[in-house]
Amino acid sequence: MPAKTDLLTIGELSKRCGLATSALRFYESEGLIKAERDSGGRRRFMRSTLRRVAFIQAGQRVGLSLDEIRAALATLPENRTPNRADWTLLSQSWRSRLNERIYDLERLRDELTGCIGCGCLSLQRCRLYNPGDAAAVLGQGARYLFDDKASERVRSSLAAERNRS
Repeated sequence: MPAKTDLLTIGELSKRCGLATSALRFYESEGLIKAERDSGGRRRFMRSTLRRVAFIQAGQRVGLSLDEIRAALATLPENRTPNRADWTLLSQSWRSRLNERIYDLERLRDELTGCIGCGCLSLQRCRLYNPGDAAAVLGQGARYLFDDKASERVRSSLAAERNRS
């Protein structure tokens, strides 16, 4: 068992990381953080839990699901506090995901004032980019905005439909 000074109550952890105690209990129930129990059954968290919570918050902020965060945390050593090299290796695994997110956000920023990409904002038809709601063949959502090849596939689909007619 760690020294008493190395343990934080849920209230102390909450204050240090800026999250409600209910969020910390949720993270614990999801297996993202672990608490020990003292003789009175109260939660006690290792000080290193602060790093794990910061990692969880960073992951959520970049759009990772809790399942993805859980899988990443599972790669950390359990027999010791993760060090800088552990965290660096883990965060590098997010690089491609972050690059995709940056790309999507840049496209959203650049195209937001025009057509959103057919499928958003409850638009059923868009005369500019989606005549006759042709993008419906691609599925739900903003197909043109988040899929570079969408317009090619719509054109192919329309050509195939014309050939069948």
